[in-house]
Order: sequence, then structure tokens, then C-alpha cells
Amino acid sequence: MARVMVVDDAAFMRGSLKFIIETAGHQVVAEVDKGEDALRLLKQHRPDIVTMDILMKGQDGLATLRQIREVDPNAKVIMITAMGQDTKQEEARKLGAAGYIRKPFKQTEIVSEIERVLGLTAA
Repeated sequence: MARVMVVDDAAFMRGSLKFIIETAGHQVVAEVDKGEDALRLLKQHRPDIVTMDILMKGQDGLATLRQIREVDPNAKVIMITAMGQDTKQEEARKLGAAGYIRKPFKQTEIVSEIERVLGLTAA
């Protein structure tokens, strides 16, 4: 079972991700709607994985990812976005994102990516 933090400014998306993650047998230890709050909660809850939207009000997911990697270079962050732009995906990977999922996503995609990042399945 993985401990997961969900970072997304849309309450509906946080709820959907929480349902998918918990249905798969993992635990959501924190939900946050602002990148600015993600770092504090990361330190507090020490999740195994963070799912994070790229486009958020205030500080975006890429800036937040950059800060997370400075504090914890081993943090496993899966970026989730509706953008679908290869440049954003490439930037996220260069910043150390462990995975990348595009919206709209299927439940199986989220679960598979979490398991892949945890090393439970092949890449």
C-alpha cells in the first residue's frame, strides 16, 4: 500500500483521484489545492508518491515540483495535466518527475502509473 498526496486546484479532480487511489488499496494521506501548500504537507506526511496537476492557480505544478526536488531529491511525483503539450511533459521529466498522465485519464492509467513508479510493475 502506498501513501499518496494529491495536489490539484480542482476539488472534483482531487475527489476523483482519491476515489481511484483508495479503491486500488492505497491511502491518500493529504489533499491540497495549492502548490504553495504542497511542500509543507510533503514534509509533514512524507508520502510515497505525490500526484500533481501542472496548471494550478498561484504556483504551478512545475514550480512546485522544482521545490519538492530541492527538499527531497528522491520524491516520486507523478504529474497530471490536461495540457497534453510535449514541452511541459519534457520539462517535468527534466525536473525529476517520476511519471506523467494526461487528462482525461482512465482509472487503470492512474493505478498502473502508481504501481510502475513504486516498482511493482514493469515500465
